[in-house]
Amino acid sequence: MSHVLVSLDVLHDPDIEVGELLTVVVVYAANVVRDLRENIRNLVGGRMTHYERLIQQAVDAALAELEEKARSRGYEGVVGVKIANPNVVDGGVEVIVYGNGFRRRGRDER
Repeated sequence: MSHVLVSLDVLHDPDIEVGELLTVVVVYAANVVRDLRENIRNLVGGRMTHYERLIQQAVDAALAELEEKARSRGYEGVVGVKIANPNVVDGGVEVIVYGNGFRRRGRDER
């Protein structure tokens, strides 16, 4: 069965039961050498592609983990998915994602 991540805050379907809040935190470490290059690039301007890729990887991993957490708790997906502003922290990137698990009423819990 395919699982669903939905960014809407409310599903307008009486057959949907909204469950508990699910959260995931992912922190990826940056490569020290690339981090130094990005800091130099920050001085002269331009895109910081290393951090862009690192943030994208962290967001993708966090969403996949949120989906897995929902499945492991018997939900069909997650509603109200939010991605907190990814933060570049000392030597890494932190991403927090959250939402509420949901399932259709009348279906057997898995």
